[in-house]
Amino acid sequence: MISGDYLDALWLGGEYPWQSCRWLDSRAKREILVFKVGDATITRIEETYGACYPLLQIFPEFNGAHMAEHRGWLAPHHYDAASGLIKLSVHSWLLKAGGKTILIDSCCGNNKIKPGRPWWNLLNVNYLERLAAAGARPEDIDLVMCTHLHHDHVGWNTQQKDGKWVPTFPNARYVFNKPDIDYFSKIDADPKEGPAELGTFRECVVPILEYGKADVIEGAHRINDFIEIDTAPGHSPGHVFFKLECKGQRAAFIGDVWHHLLQVYYPDWNFPKNSDAAQAKVSRRKVLDYCASSGALVMPGHVGLPFAGRIEKTADGYRPDFKA
Repeated sequence: MISGDYLDALWLGGEYPWQSCRWLDSRAKREILVFKVGDATITRIEETYGACYPLLQIFPEFNGAHMAEHRGWLAPHHYDAASGLIKLSVHSWLLKAGGKTILIDSCCGNNKIKPGRPWWNLLNVNYLERLAAAGARPEDIDLVMCTHLHHDHVGWNTQQKDGKWVPTFPNARYVFNKPDIDYFSKIDADPKEGPAELGTFRECVVPILEYGKADVIEGAHRINDFIEIDTAPGHSPGHVFFKLECKGQRAAFIGDVWHHLLQVYYPDWNFPKNSDAAQAKVSRRKVLDYCASSGALVMPGHVGLPFAGRIEKTADGYRPDFKA
């Protein structure tokens, strides 16, 4: 059960308004979470959620004292004690606000080869069916907004039809950031380093540019009356986060500013993959400060159950308020 004291969830039937909504797909019962921020609704669209990387491989600083301090909340939603693996989610956020339907980050995509990542390799999931169950068919999406252009945030941007990669969301504009496009274009063109992002830059970003569907932004930018883009580089050169304000309430879609809640307690702990490790730490503190001071509901890209929460400033740092 999701605690009602820190978020307002919509309920499609049942006794308690803060419970998760339930729906049935063709394979198994799944839960769908819908959050409300002012007049806006935010729905989590799951692609995958499970144990993946060894904790000590990702955070080599972690030791017995850290385990003693954090064991109570790590398992079972953020760490699998039996295997020693951290648990990560891959999901999109479906935002409906101001008459617009917006998809934030489009996950890994099906049938894509992910070397060294068996948990994401050659996926075959009902992502578009889950999106439709949440109230949005591909043609209903007005904007696709990517916090950055890593392979696990652009995968459903396109689909292959008749041997060509075409936009999955035919009526949408896609919001990309120029520093990431420049950075990955250079890697992709280098025979020694390419293809960029396991080939997804060519498959899921370049076709959108070629179809003229992209709005390429650089730096801070306001999309409309309720969404503002702010910079948070480091994990990638053009990584951004999205600030939502509606009826005096706020949310922040932070992408990979932090992958795991341990990084809230320890902001200098980086996930291994960064374009600029030092800048990633600076951006993390910037976003933590914003979330703590604004009271925004935080919507990360990979944090496990309950997937969203708030940040509190403490005397010596920060504390996540993600109650499951």
